[in-house]
Amino acid sequence: MDRFYEQHGRRPGRAAGLAAAVAMAAGSAVMVTAPAARAEVVDVNYQCKTPIGSKGAVSPIDITSTQSGGAYKLVMSFRKGVSSSPVELGKGAMKPSALITLGGAESGTVPVAGPPNDQAIPANTPIKISDLSGTYTPKGSGKVTFTASTLTIKALGTTTTCTPANHPKPSLTLDVKGAGGSGGGSGGSSGSTGAAATGGGSSGGQLPQTGPADSFLALGTLGGTVLLAGAAGALWLTRRHQRV
Repeated sequence: MDRFYEQHGRRPGRAAGLAAAVAMAAGSAVMVTAPAARAEVVDVNYQCKTPIGSKGAVSPIDITSTQSGGAYKLVMSFRKGVSSSPVELGKGAMKPSALITLGGAESGTVPVAGPPNDQAIPANTPIKISDLSGTYTPKGSGKVTFTASTLTIKALGTTTTCTPANHPKPSLTLDVKGAGGSGGGSGGSSGSTGAAATGGGSSGGQLPQTGPADSFLALGTLGGTVLLAGAAGALWLTRRHQRV
């Protein structure tokens, strides 16, 4: 290398060497601190129970995530259509939804849903499912897997339920950090996701109680009043008798 520099009459300065070292260190730091996530397209063999009988179809599915604060937006995409209809489904006649099963550090399901079909679906052709999305909020920390689960198709007043028959592998794996607390499935998000409890009094106080306790308190107050009135009457009679 020194001979190369002698032939070309140029040798890198300290500044250039230092900049290269800093760049390499920064690249190493980025590789170490990058969040672990793995996504892949998985073939899902859906077996569907339709109003006119059973149908089956295999669709490659992928699940992607976008983090927003402490939650993740999940998008479930179908590469091929599933099931079919004996009649044409007009625009907006079909509404899809599905469940994503959680595994690893958490358990339960995340519901996802998509918009109605934006164009007519011809009869006896595979039904193209739009992208389904939902929100997952981790409750704990660790590696969580996301696997395609039950698909539901509602159209023309009927419901078709499609269940994976091939036990598909996870389509997405994430290393997540939750706010703590007990783990568990996400329902409307986990999941992921929870609902605030309703009812009860305001914090720092209690609502007035009614029932036997109040009755005893009222009777005690009444008894005390009668006792004081009796004592006052006896004292007045005694003083009047002394004066006479």
